[in-house]
Amino acid sequence: MSTEVGTDLPAAPAAPAAPAGRRGGGEAAVTEAFAVALPVGRWSTDPAIIDAHRLDRSGWIPPGRPLGVAFAREVADVQSVLRVASARGVPVIVRGAGTGLAGGAAAGAGTVVLDLTGMNRIRELSVADAVAVVEPGVITADLDAAARRAGLSYPPDPASASISTIGGNIATNAGGLRCAKYGVTRESVLGLEVVLADGEVITTGRRTVKGVAGYDLTGLLVGSEGTLGVVVGATVRLRPLPRATVTLAGYFDTVAAAVDGVTALAAAGIVPAIAELLDERTVRAVDAATGSTLATHGAVFLLVQTDGAGATAEADEAEVILAARARAVHRSTDDATAEPLLAARRAALPSLERLGRPLIEDIAVPRSQLATAIARVTDIAAATGVDIYTLAHAADGNLHPIIVVDPASPELPPAAWHAAEQIFELALELGGTITGEHGIGILKRRWLATELGAHSHDLQRRLRAAFDPTGILNPGRGL
Repeated sequence: MSTEVGTDLPAAPAAPAAPAGRRGGGEAAVTEAFAVALPVGRWSTDPAIIDAHRLDRSGWIPPGRPLGVAFAREVADVQSVLRVASARGVPVIVRGAGTGLAGGAAAGAGTVVLDLTGMNRIRELSVADAVAVVEPGVITADLDAAARRAGLSYPPDPASASISTIGGNIATNAGGLRCAKYGVTRESVLGLEVVLADGEVITTGRRTVKGVAGYDLTGLLVGSEGTLGVVVGATVRLRPLPRATVTLAGYFDTVAAAVDGVTALAAAGIVPAIAELLDERTVRAVDAATGSTLATHGAVFLLVQTDGAGATAEADEAEVILAARARAVHRSTDDATAEPLLAARRAALPSLERLGRPLIEDIAVPRSQLATAIARVTDIAAATGVDIYTLAHAADGNLHPIIVVDPASPELPPAAWHAAEQIFELALELGGTITGEHGIGILKRRWLATELGAHSHDLQRRLRAAFDPTGILNPGRGL
């Protein structure tokens, strides 16, 4: 299958150009305009501060350095930044915690970083309506903890939940460990407050469970990667706390056996809250980094969790199904023994970061194709000579083949790009997508047109221009 750039070896992504060029003076005048527009202490051109805010977790390093960093504390701050940027044609890179994995928050020359982490208030938490109204800088795990203190929960659970922000989750429509049962971020967002590129504020959606008035702009904005507007508030759905939780750790000789177990769970009508798979290489990396002993039980690790009123009965049936295919299955019914298993899964990416510079891929395929996809990724690694480690949200077919390269190399080697290209082509060949939850960012733009098709791609570009006519919002990202 060909990509947008044909079958030639893809080059590393170039830094996006400013949409319209700076207008109304040189760099000093532009930075002064931002300084004047914002309250004291909310604008910085300090090189150390810029360097601390110019990269995300993708590993992509754009050339040049931003003009400065704007620290928003109020909606008015965001409006001020966008009004100056729009008037002067300055690209704005919107940033949360910087945990993104597709280069969406990496900022290069001539840009301004808009940091939203200071907008971190939970404005409302309603038990009666089972909703929370939050600002974009709220940490995902902090919202869930606040909800749990009120007898509720916030289900979206990306592996970076302890450090990622709600705004960043909304920008990429983040998934996570519990999305097999509770869905990705979009399923939990009821309404948004958004600042458009010209500084105007709009609200979308509702706080009711149901509502079909007008087009679904909320659904459109979730996953738009900051290219249509800047989210400054969100009304999110909360869920009742599960009455019970049971965790199963399955250890298998092969990935195929583990995937067969997950497939059998689905055939039995069991919908686990969590079904996470680590391949053999990833298991060994986690053991080496954390001191865990997963590999002593089996080569491949599968973490399954059931929850709700029927958690015990579902776990009983799931344990029988998995035991018929696994080398061993261990069961936990309390937080003390379940938490190390969950921690092992969350440690996967940090463990691989110890080995080198990771390029984190994020494809999704139909669940029936998951075992095939993982096997083909192994073949790609062998053919290209590239180190690839695979983990997966097994219940929904979302897998992360992680390419690890020498961190001393200033650029990703051609073999790594070639492997990535083959992984994306594989996803489309199997009827899947080039990104399940991390977004397109800067790293995947060259492959997007192939997935969307020319007409759909053009329509989406025109839609983006309707929201941001001057093209200042996260230029070069997404579309």
